[in-house]
Amino acid sequence: MTKRRPNALELRHPFFRPLWRRIVLIAVLAGWTVVEATAGNAVWALLMAGIGVYSAYVFFFDFVLPDDANAPSANP
Repeated sequence: MTKRRPNALELRHPFFRPLWRRIVLIAVLAGWTVVEATAGNAVWALLMAGIGVYSAYVFFFDFVLPDDANAPSANP
């Protein structure tokens, strides 16, 4: 059995199944973007904003857990 190597930005993890955890992460990233922008760190602000936008896309538009993909669907 081969063990899958974890991805550095693994957003399709069972930890993120509850909606409130996904919302909190997006809020933290948005807040950190504001902190970096107000401190004058444009590069870090853009990096945090990029991670936040990517996370929001994965969490709210493309969120499928690996075990959900193998489950039989309710509609045949």
